[in-house]
Amino acid sequence: MKKYACIDVGGTSIKYGILKEDLTFEERCEMDTHAKKGGANILNKVINIVKNFKEKYKLEGICISTAGMVDCQRGEIIHSSSLIPNYTGTKIKETLEKEFNIPCEVENDVNCAALAEHFVGGAKGSKVSLCLTIGTGIGSAIIINDEVYHGAFGSAGEVGYMNMMGSTFQDLGASSILVKKVAAMKNIDIKDINGKYIFEKAKLGDEDCIKAIDEMVEVLGEGIANICYIINPDVVVLGGGIMAQKEYLYDKIRNSLDKNLIPFIAEKTKLKFAVHKNNAGMLGAYFNYKNMQKNRGF
Repeated sequence: MKKYACIDVGGTSIKYGILKEDLTFEERCEMDTHAKKGGANILNKVINIVKNFKEKYKLEGICISTAGMVDCQRGEIIHSSSLIPNYTGTKIKETLEKEFNIPCEVENDVNCAALAEHFVGGAKGSKVSLCLTIGTGIGSAIIINDEVYHGAFGSAGEVGYMNMMGSTFQDLGASSILVKKVAAMKNIDIKDINGKYIFEKAKLGDEDCIKAIDEMVEVLGEGIANICYIINPDVVVLGGGIMAQKEYLYDKIRNSLDKNLIPFIAEKTKLKFAVHKNNAGMLGAYFNYKNMQKNRGF
């Protein structure tokens, strides 16, 4: 059975493993990214991961999911935030293919998570799916006919910057904003609370926490509805750590979404929560690899 090195480079950790064609992992590991050390350090970590795998397995391909904006054709980082200094311009595909003589494909991590959900997760069987990650900001990816829609120059899905209510979608609806809002309401240090704390208090009837969550839900419902009017997905998949609170959030977000959509669209738009969590990046990197290799004629 063919085996693939799958690597998911995040701002905090690098998850990596050997994925078999039946979508089971031969092994899975994790290490700190040490993002502040910069792009060259990350690339060196990836090279060492592949080198160690290559000594143990016959690798069919190298599948990379990574933070930052990616030129998928060249497998190169075209923009990265200051969280990973000097990552912009890193030629991941070219470097790894020269080093190991093994095909490599690279895609953005949110897009990879969306591919995983589209093929074997909450959006399985859909024609058009929208995957949103609600975290420090709000990221999204659009999958149409089994492939990521990148737009004219690679920035499709940057919905966090969408203008809403005199601000932006992510500056109103991200989970980091929820934490800041509750900290301000209770006049406590933001370092002393997190999303888990807020939901635990809300379930016990804390009015501040309930109010802040409901305000976030209203923003999410309106923002998601606006996107649905444009791309008309049959499934919307929500991911990010806060979505572990599915039992508390599902009905609230569903009701907010329905309120902001005309009935014809609302009744046809499914709402799902992400399934794969920590494995999403690696699985999605594999599906991107298969798509890209097919499009290259291999």
